[in-house]
Formats: sequence, structure tokens, C-alpha cells
Amino acid sequence: MRKILAILVDRANYGRMKPVLTSLQADSDIELEVLCTGTMLLPRFGQVVDIVESDGFRVSSKVYMEIEGSNPTTMSKSIGLGIVQLSTEFERIDPDFILLIGDRYEALAAAISAAYMNLPLAHIQGGEVSGSIDESCRHAITKFSHLHFPSTERAAEYIIRMGESADSVFNVGCPAGDYILSLPNDLKNKDLEGGVGKPIDLGKPYLLVIFHPVTTHVDTRHEVEEILAALNEIGMQTIWLWPNVDAGSDRISSAIRSFRENNDAKWLYLIKNFPPEVFQKVLKNASCAIGNSSSFIRDSTFSGTPVVLVGDRQVGRERGDNLIEAEFDRKNIYEVAMKQIRHGRYEGCQIYGSGNASEQITEILKSYTANIQKTISYVGK
Repeated sequence: MRKILAILVDRANYGRMKPVLTSLQADSDIELEVLCTGTMLLPRFGQVVDIVESDGFRVSSKVYMEIEGSNPTTMSKSIGLGIVQLSTEFERIDPDFILLIGDRYEALAAAISAAYMNLPLAHIQGGEVSGSIDESCRHAITKFSHLHFPSTERAAEYIIRMGESADSVFNVGCPAGDYILSLPNDLKNKDLEGGVGKPIDLGKPYLLVIFHPVTTHVDTRHEVEEILAALNEIGMQTIWLWPNVDAGSDRISSAIRSFRENNDAKWLYLIKNFPPEVFQKVLKNASCAIGNSSSFIRDSTFSGTPVVLVGDRQVGRERGDNLIEAEFDRKNIYEVAMKQIRHGRYEGCQIYGSGNASEQITEILKSYTANIQKTISYVGK
């Protein structure tokens, strides 16, 4: 029996990892351990660890590593604290494989710790291109990893071009697609409880907004104000999820609160977090999604939800025809959003897979033998 330790660091992280955890837990040849860290443990981000446990997964370990401040210095210090704390848990659990997903700095701490402890590391969603520090973080995790599960053909090619052995790269698609494609649209009022503002009327169209900080451009208050002004002009009821913990998140939150206090924004409904399935239903049913979340690029390709991408946090990431970019200008955001609303739902595509990633990941993890001593694979001129 192989012991697989899955690391969960934030709400989006869990949403994409959940179908993999379900597959691993159901396999009699695998002993699944789950470690929660990062904002998974913090009440102001919805304490997602409680959702993980209510979904039937036993959380073996909780590692507190986030240093308050939401600035570049606290992000950097959190990585250092994470390495110290995670190393202790890795030694205690002694897994056969550690499983990570994405590009978070908390995941980078886990990758560094695992690599220096000679623990085999498997990485989901490597090789992708995006803005901010996230891309550098993702590629660093790739170089520490021994087994790669990219979500697209291009990402798989990029991993190999980074010198990783082609024998260690398996293009399985994005695990989130495993349940998005089969998820019903039966969104209910109780699914949206727990937020602040006028409750959403599901009998009417609504918008979904997520806007995260850009760590290479921390002061995004003006950008948030432009988005809010455009939404106010549209006047459609809007669900806005709070930003992640990255440097600059406090300024985004402050701008939103200030707008609510100084405007009669009855259309605005703020909420910390949704369970994975509820979030995907909210995204699938939205008339349009606006912001800079990778979920709007990746997950929306399966459902065809119209998306307005604002800013350069996701610059270069592969996207479907359902996405249009907008400038940080209230007039442009308004015009692009109205165009997307009028267009309606697009046809889904399979750029991020066909919906069977978790099964493939499970089978490969059961049998793959990692070579701890890594070296650059020759890829020619």
C-alpha cells in the first residue's frame, strides 16, 4: 500500500484537488493522508478545512504558516515558516509520495521541504504561463518535482523543454473538469447563505466577481475602484468573493468596504467562500464572470460561462473563446461585460481536459517509481 500525502493550501486549491482525493481515498492500494495549511485554516477565508472534513476526508495534519500583513515581506517570511513546520510533519507522516497542485507560495514551501528530505514529489498543473510571481513559483515547484501532471498539451511540452524527463510527464487535464462536466445546475438559495449584502435572487441573472492581488503590483486600489464603478453602472446583482491572502489583499478589501459604505450598492453581495461544488454551480449559472481568477480562465472552459478578464495576473494563460480581456477602465469594463452578457453562454471546450484526470493520476501514483536524483533531460537545440 502506498501512502500519498496531499497538501491543500487554499480554497481554489481544494476545489481542484477534491476529485483527486476522492479517487485516491476509494483505492484500496492507497493510504491517503491530507495536510491542510495556508488559508485553509483561517476563519477570515472561510476556514475551508472544515469543508474538507465535512466532505469525508480525514485531515492528518494542520500547519499554520501564514504571517499576517498581506505584503511581500510577510509572504516571503511565510514560506520560511512553512518549510520549518512542514518538514516536521513530513518526517512524522513519512509518505511514499507528496502531491501538490498549482503555484501557491505555500506549495513552494512544501516542495522545498520535500526535495531536501528526499521525498518523491508529484505536481499537478505545472508548465502553465501566467502573470505575477505565480509563474516563477510554479516553475520552481516543477524543478523540485519528480512526477508531473500538466493540464494541457502546451504545459506538458513546456515542462519537457524545462529539462524534465518526458517519461515523468503525463498530460491528464485539469481535475476540476472531472466534476464540472457532470455537475447539475441546481443552485439553491441556501447555497449562497453566509454573505454580506442583499441576498441573490436566483430567478434573475447575476454576475460573479473575483479579483486577487497582483504581487508585482501591490497597490491595486484604483483597479478595484474601476471594476466597482463599472458594476455599479451595469446594476446587475453581483456575487463578489473576497480576495486571497497575497500581498495587496488588504487594500482590495479596504476598497470594497469603502465603496459599500459610501454607495447604495444594493446589487453587491460579498461572501468569503463556497464549497467546491457550490462554487462551480455559481460559476456555471453566472451571466458573466469578471476579474482575474484562474478559475475564470480554466474552469469556465468546461461550462462556457462568459468571462471578462481584467489585468495581467493571468497574462499568457491558455483560454477558451468564452473569454474577452478588458482594460482597467470603467467604461471599457462596462462595454466588454455588456457584450458578454448579451452573448450568453459559449460552447464548452476541452483545452483543459476531458474529465478523467483523477482516475489517471491515481493509477500513475500507484505504480510510478521516482528517481530522487534529478538531472536535466537533454532536449536538443
